[in-house]
Amino acid sequence: MPNIISAEKVRFGYQKENNEFNLVLKDISLEIPQGQFLAVLGHNGSGKSTFAKHLNAILLPQGGTVTVCGLNTADEDKLYDIRQQVGMVFQNPDNQIVATIVEEDVAFGPENMGVEPSEIRTRVDEALKDVGMDEYKTHAPHQLSGGQKQRIAIAGIIAMRPRCIVLDEPTAMLDPRGRSEVISTVKRLNSELGITVVLITHYMEEAAQCDRVVVMNDGEVLLDDTPRRVFSHVEQLKSVGLDVPQATELCWQLRKNGFDLPDDILTEDECVEAISALLEAKK
Repeated sequence: MPNIISAEKVRFGYQKENNEFNLVLKDISLEIPQGQFLAVLGHNGSGKSTFAKHLNAILLPQGGTVTVCGLNTADEDKLYDIRQQVGMVFQNPDNQIVATIVEEDVAFGPENMGVEPSEIRTRVDEALKDVGMDEYKTHAPHQLSGGQKQRIAIAGIIAMRPRCIVLDEPTAMLDPRGRSEVISTVKRLNSELGITVVLITHYMEEAAQCDRVVVMNDGEVLLDDTPRRVFSHVEQLKSVGLDVPQATELCWQLRKNGFDLPDDILTEDECVEAISALLEAKK
């Protein structure tokens, strides 16, 4: 499967007030194949959001390269093309909603791209349907719930027809229901439309639903594997301030107390099945 995004030895830092230089990304190299659902984890300050902003040229590498669909993000002449390929959804949907009517907000991006009005109408209707919000197209965004607003923000990106969506902690400000709505929407866009998804998140249960998990720590890649393999490294993750899914945590605690349970449990159903099998064996 071809790569939609490639990062090679990316370095980036910020100048502090005392003229010291804080290096945030330290030679990060990652390849993201077309159609993959990737989660990026890391504690605050690990560099994950800074890395995310490199994926559609909001930030440019100070060393190394990022290419999107073969285009170098440092090439200013290709900036428009790059941002057509990779859309960005941020933590607070209120910061991305610009209109007073839902369908007008979703149309904002395509209008700025110069898309024909008839095509905009088609894209808006399809995008709202894709995120399950077509019945709200004439509503005012400020009257919607947090989860609904975030789905409208995602629809606005979809209407621009990107090949990849980068979501920077899109569920951080939402309640459990809103988080579930947004993640279900993103999973469906990935599985049914083939849109590549890069999800920056603090929620381990969200990451467990992805194809691949990258764990960042202190500006470097600590782990990069399937969720099952990444979350089997419980002690290593805890040592860098991260949690694991609750089912994984429970089985890890039980193993520490002498119970013979697998070290790659991810879901509640798997946990129940493993404990039930253990109890049956002890009978």
